[in-house]
Parts: sequence; structure tokens; C-alpha cells
Amino acid sequence: MGDTINFDYYYGIEAEQFSFYRVPRLLIKDERFKGLSSDAKLLYGLMLDRMSLSMKNGWLDDENRAYIIYTVDAIMEDLGCAKATCAKIMKELDTENGIGLIEKKRRGLGKPDIIYVKNFSTITDAQTEEKSDNADKTTEVQKLNLKKSNMHTSRSSGFRTPEVHNADFKRFRK
Repeated sequence: MGDTINFDYYYGIEAEQFSFYRVPRLLIKDERFKGLSSDAKLLYGLMLDRMSLSMKNGWLDDENRAYIIYTVDAIMEDLGCAKATCAKIMKELDTENGIGLIEKKRRGLGKPDIIYVKNFSTITDAQTEEKSDNADKTTEVQKLNLKKSNMHTSRSSGFRTPEVHNADFKRFRK
């Protein structure tokens, strides 16, 4: 690596001055994604970020599926890796050779491939029933059966404010 650089601290609101790439927590915590390398998870996060650009550009196919165009050269530059490493990471994510988080469609004629970034959060009911051993309960949304709850809210039929319910409006005149 070399010499250590003497970086300054963040002061006040300076910490909020940058934009960030987001890697979904599920990719880190869920058992199904434990086999993915950190590079593959990072690349998937970069691809998710590019999906917002695709929506702005109107890049939708005939079936209304959003896609991205992310060349190997651009991936190599963004990740700071060689072509062989880039190909390996893409294979980890690919439908044909890897976990299936992306699907590439060749366009030919020297054009870059179209990449469909698949929605990792849509899973079948059988997969939903399986729980990971290290699931962080404080960050997961719990299923609540609100219909069986005895707590009344302002929208429930059993709840009425006493002021409105007991008011005799005929007595009041302007």
C-alpha cells in the first residue's frame, strides 16, 4: 500500500456531503448470499445504482423490464480490477453460471450487452419460510396480525372519540 496519508476528521454536517452507493443488507445477512464474494455484492450495489439512470433514460424492454448497460471496461474502472477478475465477478452474479442476480442479453454488432438486474427481494413462499440463523430481529419487519389485535386505532370501527360520539349538535346554534 505505501505511506499512510494524514486525513482530517469530519466536523459538523460535513459527514453528509457525499453521495453513497447502497448495498442491500439482505445481501450481507441472508444465508442464500453467503457464497457471494464481497466484490460481487459491491458490483450488484453499483448495478442497482445504475437502475435509477435506466429509469431516467427510459431503458425498458418490450416486457416493461428495466435494464442497464454497464460495459466490462466501466466495471473494471469502477472496481479497479483486471478483465479476468471482472469476468469472474460477473459470472458469480449471472443466471447461467452463478446465483442469478443478473441476466445478460447479447446485442451483437459490437454493442455492449444489456444487463437485467434481478429483484433479489422477490422470493417464493418456500424460501420465505426458511429463516437465517443470524437474522437481526431488530432490522427485520415482523409479521403482525393486526386483525386479532385488541388495540383500537382511530380507523378501527370499535373506536370513537367520546367528544364526538356524545355531542348533541341540535343544542348548538350560531
